Amino acid sequence: MLEEVVDFAGEALPGASAVPPYSETEFLAELGERVRSSRMRCDLSRRELARRSGISERYIAQIEGGKGNVSVVLLLRLASAIHRSQRQAA
Repeated sequence: MLEEVVDFAGEALPGASAVPPYSETEFLAELGERVRSSRMRCDLSRRELARRSGISERYIAQIEGGKGNVSVVLLLRLASAIHRSQRQAA
């Protein structure tokens, strides 16, 4: 499972090309956009992602909007839920 999460993190987490000093606001906005695009690529609604990850739909909306300062543990839950959806779609 860790390998799957690392693969998702490489895709979802911005910063590979970030050169300090970077803007935390821009980082969170890009992270949110990557979570949204991953969710949409799996054809998941926020409600369904919330159900599968155990994270509230409202908080997922905040993350996707670049407003939520998400923890690593919550990112793991999102990544796992999205990855399971990718496997089911294949």
